Amino acid sequence: MGLRIDPLTGVQVQVTASRQARPNRPTTDCAFCVGGVEAPDLYDVRWFKNRFPSFPDERCEVVLYAPDHDARLPHLPADHIRKVVDLWTERTAALGGRGDLAYVLVFENNGEAVGATIPHPHGQIYSYPDVPALPATELERLADGHQLLEDDHPELTVVERDGWRVWVPSAPIYPYGMRVAPLDQRPDLPSLSDAERDAFGSVFTEALRRLEHVFDPPMPYTFWIHQRPFDGGDWPQAWLHVEIAGPHRAPGVMRYVAGAELGTGAYLNPVPPEDAAANLRAAAP
Repeated sequence: MGLRIDPLTGVQVQVTASRQARPNRPTTDCAFCVGGVEAPDLYDVRWFKNRFPSFPDERCEVVLYAPDHDARLPHLPADHIRKVVDLWTERTAALGGRGDLAYVLVFENNGEAVGATIPHPHGQIYSYPDVPALPATELERLADGHQLLEDDHPELTVVERDGWRVWVPSAPIYPYGMRVAPLDQRPDLPSLSDAERDAFGSVFTEALRRLEHVFDPPMPYTFWIHQRPFDGGDWPQAWLHVEIAGPHRAPGVMRYVAGAELGTGAYLNPVPPEDAAANLRAAAP
């Protein structure tokens, strides 16, 4: 098993047959509830090593946002969201400081349609021995002078306050894609001050709430956090940001990445980003 590289495309594929045994939407005996196999004791937030890891060497972790099985990250109180941000930061620093890892990715798949196999509120952290292709490309483009914040497209801004901006990118792959970033460059989660962590948690979760309220029923989403590599290199261009993928193009209608896109790497988006931004601004925060 393990890492394989396609001889034609060069794409990396981690073959993880062991993950076929992981639970899939269990209806009883939640492993993440207090008293469950992964949370034997009372907790506010908690992390643990993934029992069904995609990678070896203790590089896959699960982060539990709250003990309440029905809680949702965007609706947690501000002080609790701060605990989640602090735990992401702590684990980023710990994994990035190991010496054998180059990149730390915090992410969440929220909803069965985007791959969440356990409904209890949680995210994950994966760590990589090399900088993966997508963040490497972003870092290369930032170094070449390309802009992250897209200041020349104010019509795409959804929220801007407390030193942070949420906006719809000018060329999003998914209809309701958003980015969240500090207005002043910060390379990673550990570089944020106390005030910046509070503001980040507040603005980020507002973005998720707006996404929830665009359609009824709420669409699923995925998010991931891109930050500087921890390979010992100098990355002056690194700029912390969150990518949010909202995959519905209409209420209950999934926008699938299909043949033409998979066959070319050129994507199609049926929702103009300007319309998505306007709908997100109009949605209740």
